[in-house]
Amino acid sequence: MRIDTFPSYLSEPQAAEILFWVWGHSGTLRRLPGEYDNNFHLTRSDGSQRVLKVMHPEREASFVDLQAAALAHVARTAPDLEMPRVVSNSAKTNWTPVVVARRSRLVWMLEWVPGRPLMEVGTRTPGLLESVGRLIGRVGVALSGFEHPALDRELRWDLVRAGWIRERLDVIKEPARRALVERALARFDAEAAPVLATLPKVAIHGDANDWNVLVRGGQGRAPEAVSLIDFGDMVRSPRICDLGVGAAYALFGVDDPLAALAQVASGYAQAAPLTEIEVEILAPLVAMRLAVSVMNAAIRHALAPHDPYVSISAAPAWATLKALDRLPPRLVRATLRHACGLAPLKTAPGKWRKSPAPILAPPLLDRLARVRPLDLSVGSLLLGADPRNLEPFGLRSLIERELGSGETAEIGLGSYGEARLFDPLGPIPPEPGIEPATIQLGAELFLPAGSEIRSPFAGRVVEILETEAGARVLTALTPGPSPKGRGEQNKSGSELFSGVRAVWLGLTSDSLPAVGTAIERGAPIGRVAGPEENGGWPPHVRLQLLADDLGLGARFPTAARPSERAVWQALSADPTSLLGIPADRLPAPLPTFDEILAARRSRVGRNLSLSYRRPLEIVRGFRQHLFDADGRAYLDVYNNVAHVGHQHPRVVEAIRSQVGLLNTNTRYLHPNLVRYAERLAQKMPAPLSVVYVVNSASEANELALRLARAATGGRDLIVLEAAYHGHTTSLIDASPYKHDGPGGAGAPDWVHTAPIPDDYRGAWKRGDRQAGPNFALPVEEIAAQLAREGRRVAFLAESCPSVGGQIVPPPGYLEAVYRAIRSHGGVVIADEVQTGFGRLGSAFWGFELQGVVPDIVVLGKPIGNGHPLGAVVTTPEIAAAFDNGMEFFSTFGGNPVSCAAGLAVLDVVEDEGLQENARRVGHRLLADLRALTEKHEIAGDARGAGFFLGLELVRDRETLEPAEEEAAYAVDRLRDLGILAGTDGPHHNVIKLRPAMIFGEADADRLIAGLERVLGELSAL
Repeated sequence: MRIDTFPSYLSEPQAAEILFWVWGHSGTLRRLPGEYDNNFHLTRSDGSQRVLKVMHPEREASFVDLQAAALAHVARTAPDLEMPRVVSNSAKTNWTPVVVARRSRLVWMLEWVPGRPLMEVGTRTPGLLESVGRLIGRVGVALSGFEHPALDRELRWDLVRAGWIRERLDVIKEPARRALVERALARFDAEAAPVLATLPKVAIHGDANDWNVLVRGGQGRAPEAVSLIDFGDMVRSPRICDLGVGAAYALFGVDDPLAALAQVASGYAQAAPLTEIEVEILAPLVAMRLAVSVMNAAIRHALAPHDPYVSISAAPAWATLKALDRLPPRLVRATLRHACGLAPLKTAPGKWRKSPAPILAPPLLDRLARVRPLDLSVGSLLLGADPRNLEPFGLRSLIERELGSGETAEIGLGSYGEARLFDPLGPIPPEPGIEPATIQLGAELFLPAGSEIRSPFAGRVVEILETEAGARVLTALTPGPSPKGRGEQNKSGSELFSGVRAVWLGLTSDSLPAVGTAIERGAPIGRVAGPEENGGWPPHVRLQLLADDLGLGARFPTAARPSERAVWQALSADPTSLLGIPADRLPAPLPTFDEILAARRSRVGRNLSLSYRRPLEIVRGFRQHLFDADGRAYLDVYNNVAHVGHQHPRVVEAIRSQVGLLNTNTRYLHPNLVRYAERLAQKMPAPLSVVYVVNSASEANELALRLARAATGGRDLIVLEAAYHGHTTSLIDASPYKHDGPGGAGAPDWVHTAPIPDDYRGAWKRGDRQAGPNFALPVEEIAAQLAREGRRVAFLAESCPSVGGQIVPPPGYLEAVYRAIRSHGGVVIADEVQTGFGRLGSAFWGFELQGVVPDIVVLGKPIGNGHPLGAVVTTPEIAAAFDNGMEFFSTFGGNPVSCAAGLAVLDVVEDEGLQENARRVGHRLLADLRALTEKHEIAGDARGAGFFLGLELVRDRETLEPAEEEAAYAVDRLRDLGILAGTDGPHHNVIKLRPAMIFGEADADRLIAGLERVLGELSAL
């Protein structure tokens, strides 16, 4: 390609003439981007789409023939690949020479492949990047065996020939940028070029840039690379060059270039496994492609210095090249090896591990044999949920309580590989939406301050770095680096490094040997620092091993991100065996995610469902956040059970205190039951004053049915479509969401279903003053018909249907329904499990929004903030009818511990002003959700009140076609962003948002930003 020649322009009318003359038909033409040739998107009258390609006058026929033949070859070898196909002309040939403006040009046509260029896709998710690599690999495999004379041309973009930039470095005027390119060139010359000369050369696409990779998603499919277009840079070259080119452009705009490169490489290796030598040179090839790209831009800028597009288009290449330049090569190699399924590079041969000297002197050495492993993981019961326990003083107090203090203290062990929320050198705890570095790369001994530490091996002090957590001492171990310089090779061919260094943390500065000091095996290396010398942390010594060629010195990270666990553990080996701890004192390994999942599937009923495509292992919660086993934080806007926040200290303390004293059944008097019944009754309007306390909402709804039948003498029940009221046999019968769904047997003859009062999808719309009474008409008709048959009926419904789609009924609905039911001798039951206790903001109970008073109220879920608790509140008259001689007894319903939890929840709601918080923040949140519906077509409706909100997704705002798959995609993407939400509604297309009542303005900002991003992704695809 001549990089200093610009396109020969062709107008759309001229292209239309060519189209008619060569193919004999017409259509609508739209110009497509192109650097050299003229390309047009053609839409024919029958709706079919094509790409009309009018080549630059200097293009030769062999150039077009090469592309057409390659596409035909791919169509034969990989027919499932969605690649462009050549459309023959009226003469049944692949291309035609035409004369435009007295110059001959070749024209040909391809089928149109729908999709967006990768360049136009805003978020390059890990899955998308992996699919880019997989696509490049699949095309490479499909091209296997392809031959054409034009493949052997000389092409400046061919990475094998990339050294041409050496002669043009003078065009880069900024010294820093020129040095950046020179370093990429030097590494290419030293590492990649010699290897490329030995690799077989095959036909490659050669230009998988972000304009040539087409991406498609939608209808719940995550965006993925589906096609590779423009075969104009095909050449015969080593296949790894194809990946090097594609990866270079795939990294544009990503936050973590190394992780992104690993994702692209992983995808490629899935389709076309890579050899070790190919993986070794991938990073230098990527950097060299970027260097060629910026050099090309610099040359063009020299030719057209006033063209701003040249500088703008080069900006992402410069940024990516700079980011890759900062990465330690050893880390890059280790990361890519892991991504491509190769054996890790070893940190050390292990010879020096066989006889380490004791690191402690007597009498502490004797106590080491009785070391106590400390669980300091994310899910540690020792640490509990309160983040204050993760801070230096809190952690010190807990460890001293566990081990004792002073001369008699036991020795504690902190485990290598443990996932923790705290780190002496990191943030506490992590924020949602990021993958924190939580996997510990060292092992610790918690010891009395002043304890002498001895080196288990000989070495030399290399560096000392002062930190708030005490001095970090870097020592080189013996034996040193291999005389060969690159290390030995193990049996699998993986490099076996002998150069290892150690980092000691937690020692006093004044006890350390000077830099350069030789350390004999068993010689003192320092003393354990006290809290006043190590930032307040508990006295401890930490040992970490690392490969000696990373170039990070004592600034080596102390913890790894979970996704990089295998890579960093290969670079930073487990030092526990050097501490002299008996094997029987080491903690048993925790079960892995896969082991827990397999055990659950084996031992727990399969239809006990899990959320998300890849389930979460949640082990910790506090306030509005949940934490998985790896320490990643999630903003919880889904789990309304934790009404006042996960593990609210007042609720936790109420349960802890009472369970430490007494927990028994209600056959004995206890003041907690009476107190709780009084507090609930005070929150209810008259005449609701009699309380039954049970264990769950299902038990409460069962009891409500018994109360209704005792009061009316009838058995019939009216419920709403898509309603869910519990998991018992009777309640499954009363729940259309269950009995009309998979595995259901339909409604029994005593259950009658009425429409949901949905003023978005229903027959009557929001703003219609008669919508409420009109939605009530079917209920009135059912009740009247049953009355004519001499049957008494009860009406059971959520005051605001939740499973039905986060519905707030239009004004007047419940008033009309309640009046109709009562006029026929029936009773009404308000299910307030989802909406009670101030969640709606402007009302404490959902029925208050409608200005009505039910006969029976059912409470559950948030009533105990997660403690098993439910309640039914009714009138004295109904309670008297139920008192018919049969004893009512719930073994643990109303026990002192559950009532203590319930009382604490009421106290927190009142004392912390949480109903007002739900009103204020919820009002703002609903306004923000409605703003999203104005911006994104897929967001059809936002509705709700307080912290009871829903966002309904639709594919068409006229037909209201439900976007069920898109909603599922949205909640999975929100989970990726550290936000937990769920879907509901009859069509499973409503994103339900029911956060804890402590949800604040900053949380709302995070949620809206996440929704904005995800809806933008859906809209773009």
